[in-house]
Amino acid sequence: MKGAVAVLRRRGSAEAGAVYIKLDWLDGRSSLFAPAPPDYDREDASERRFECVMQETDAASVEARMTREISFDPDLWFVEVEDREGRVFLDDENASPSGD
Repeated sequence: MKGAVAVLRRRGSAEAGAVYIKLDWLDGRSSLFAPAPPDYDREDASERRFECVMQETDAASVEARMTREISFDPDLWFVEVEDREGRVFLDDENASPSGD
């Protein structure tokens, strides 16, 4: 992870917590990756997958979205990655580019 930092901002429930990943580009832009709906047609349908739900927007918007998500689901996990190159370190197969 040369040049990148990842921090666990919120520890959720080990049994049922969804995982959200905020990408901070360190230039005022942020992106948010949320759990993707399961794809039961895939052989590995139980594998955790993510979709980009907010792409390169302002950090305050991502923080506001996460405040709402936490109020709805207090068991969620929240990870923040800071990387000028925009890497979230997810396999391409585990992240879809849907975006807002």
